[in-house]
Amino acid sequence: MKFLLLGKNGQVGWELQRSLAPLGELIALDRLGDTNLAGDVTDFNGIRRTIEKTRPDIIVNAAAYTSTDNAEIEQNQAMLVNGIAPGIIAEHAKEVGAILVHYSTDYVFNGKSNTPWKETDCPDPINYYGYSKLAGEKAVIDSGCDYLIFRVSWVYSALGNNFLSNMQRLIEGRDKLDVVADQEGAPTSAELIADISAICISKSATNRSFCGLYHLAADGKTNWHEYAQTISLWLQEHGVSIKASPDNIKPKLTSQYKTTAVRPLYSRLDISHLRETFGVRCPGWELGVFRALSERNYKHL
Repeated sequence: MKFLLLGKNGQVGWELQRSLAPLGELIALDRLGDTNLAGDVTDFNGIRRTIEKTRPDIIVNAAAYTSTDNAEIEQNQAMLVNGIAPGIIAEHAKEVGAILVHYSTDYVFNGKSNTPWKETDCPDPINYYGYSKLAGEKAVIDSGCDYLIFRVSWVYSALGNNFLSNMQRLIEGRDKLDVVADQEGAPTSAELIADISAICISKSATNRSFCGLYHLAADGKTNWHEYAQTISLWLQEHGVSIKASPDNIKPKLTSQYKTTAVRPLYSRLDISHLRETFGVRCPGWELGVFRALSERNYKHL
């Protein structure tokens, strides 16, 4: 198989380089591309030429506009990257007969639930980021290409700017923290997303009836406050110097924490369709968090 990976240096893209490389020839591009190939998903002519030149079997679009708050301000850019570009890529994927792998988000839902969201539930985004990602989903589906769309939730990695890395910095630097406690979800590592993606791609490449929309998240549930306490406790137990112990991380209501974009209160995803179709198991969220913390703090271990 030949893979074209777009967005290679993002959290998920970085891990996809590792998980896809053993499966076949991998052409991995970031926004800057290389001498002969364009990697900027908003350069529609360049992306078309790249796909025509490489003629991949699988196109993996890991590029995204991910700043939820900034998306409220930079709506045109968010829609260009998240909503319009995936449709353009999908059209070219169909032309060359490639499967398109695309990533979406739990933020396509409004958060007004008390049971995990299923693929068949009606999307109703409450912020522009979610709206732009839903537009991308629809564009891919409407293109008529063969696709794997994975909705993912609360993504983090050992590298990059995310809740885990930001929270460690704050725990090390502040005596006390207030963290939102009434938003529920499952922190999901980019490593897990990449590994599950590779399994699903391998099966779909030989049997395209597996193509479709799936929810992909770590098992279990938590909230941001408990998640932060878990990070603090791990750091404390592994000899990392911190200021904010778990007891000094206090719960806060979403209504007390003002953000530019509204966040859904309930972000858990039902992963039963993924599990039953591909025979995969998503481990509990704590495992990925501990692995990422180990990678970030290996000098202390």
